[in-house]
Parts: sequence; structure tokens; C-alpha cells
Amino acid sequence: MSERTLERVRKLLAKAERTDNEHERATFMAAAASLMAKYGIDSLGPAEVRQRPGDRIVTLPDPWAREKARLVSLVAQAVRCRPLLIGRGDGGQRVHVFGFAADLDRADLLATSLLLQMASGLARVRPPGGAVRAYRRSWMLGFTDEVYRLLSRAEARAGDEAPTAGTALVLADRQAEVERAVAACYPRVRTTVPRTSGTGYRDGVEAGRRADLARTGVPATATPELT
Repeated sequence: MSERTLERVRKLLAKAERTDNEHERATFMAAAASLMAKYGIDSLGPAEVRQRPGDRIVTLPDPWAREKARLVSLVAQAVRCRPLLIGRGDGGQRVHVFGFAADLDRADLLATSLLLQMASGLARVRPPGGAVRAYRRSWMLGFTDEVYRLLSRAEARAGDEAPTAGTALVLADRQAEVERAVAACYPRVRTTVPRTSGTGYRDGVEAGRRADLARTGVPATATPELT
């Protein structure tokens, strides 16, 4: 990502992290998501196409390490990376993310900001009496699923508006390369769907929705894990 674009995105995300005004946060996040998605399409030039997929391991510490790892995973997936939960190690839950350099950078920048926003939102919620931990966990699942839907919508819109013919084919070829890189490291993976036992999921969805201005009907997404 160019330094100019990176700085613009950082400023928008920083504003979203600092404000307590939900409308302002939605506006800043919408602008950041749109700019990041457009950059992802613009990065499909010859130099980027000639690259090979890379990978990064992200470690998420307690508390709520697994819920944080799910957020990192789905943000990465939304911006065309391939994440895998690889279990505990190095003091937390680890996510191994595969993707092209521009997409890995986008995933890292967005996940860092959204982890902060999720933490600040969780600190503000007042669970109803009863199973407080279950409520908080389901709140985070709802937040994460909604953020995934919103980022996915921004990516789809940027692809539809791409000025270059053949963008869809290039994206499909890149995705196939990423999948081959994953298979070379992890021949066997399985998919899991987290179970939600708390009552905070809907409130988490509402909080995640305020990270952008729009909403889609994309269903909740399962997260790949190792067997």
C-alpha cells in the first residue's frame, strides 16, 4: 500500500477509534473500508500480479483470545486472504494468514483498528443479569459477523466498479494461488462454526453495523481450522 493511501486510511481509522459518536464512527469506517477496497483492486497491476502469496502468523493474547482470533480471521477473509486458526502458542491463539502483500497489509491494518473498536465497545456494554460471560462472548461474535458482512460488501462493490476488464478473472487466479499456498503448508483443514449460547449476539451485530453505513444479508461465515 502506498504511504499516501496508508496515511489516509490510518487517519480515518484513528478517528473511528477515538469518537464516541456512533454516526461519526460509521462515517469514518465507511470511508476507510471503501478506500481499502479500492486500493485492493488498484493493486492488481503487473508488478503485484507477478508476486507470489506470502503469509503471516498473528498471535492474539487473552482475555478472549479465541474471539479476537475469529475477528482477525474474518477480516482477513473479507479482504481476499485465507486465514487458518492453528491453536494456542506464543501466549495466545494463533492465526496463520495467507495472501498477496497488498491484501495482507489491508487485513493487518483493518484488524488492528477493529480489535480496538471491539474492545472499547465491549467495555461499554452492560450485560443483563445472569450469564455475563456468555453475553459478552455472543456480543463479540455478533460484532465480528457484522463487520465481515460490511467489509465483504465493500470488496464486492469495488470489484463491480473496477475500470479494467478481466478483474474477476485476475481475482480468481490469485485466489487459486493463495489456496495452493495454503495446501502446501496444511494439506488437511476442517471448518467449524462457533456456537452461541449468550443473548448478546444481536447487540453485537448492531455495534458491528455501526462500523460502517450499510448492511448486507451475507450469512455468518465459518472459520477454517486445522484438524
